[in-house]
Amino acid sequence: MIFVDSSVWIDYLRQLETQQTQKLDSILGNERVVVGDLVIAEVLQGCNDAKVFNDTVQLFQQADFVIVGGYPLALEAARNYIALRTKGITIRKTIDTLIATRCILSGFELLHNDRDFIPFEEHLGLKCIN
Repeated sequence: MIFVDSSVWIDYLRQLETQQTQKLDSILGNERVVVGDLVIAEVLQGCNDAKVFNDTVQLFQQADFVIVGGYPLALEAARNYIALRTKGITIRKTIDTLIATRCILSGFELLHNDRDFIPFEEHLGLKCIN
């Protein structure tokens, strides 16, 4: 299953042509796509009117829904953050640490366009689609 980060959904909704948006377009309806609660919140916060909001909600309904957080995941995300920090790497956004950790624990591949996920791939076993 492929977890799609908000960085890709936002570009997709803006109709930007990137490798990631092309991949998302090719897998929607053909492969199992996962969207997380935190990603939904991030993306929907950027909707500027009711029609765009409702269209985006319908788009998300093509994907499987997962809850990103929870107590056990929060603990593991903090461990992952500390592990990277001890290597001299600081992740800019807590939400990226939570998403990366959910993907690692659940065995999801991650489709993203965000440099903060690269250390998780290089040092903690996150599987990303390049």
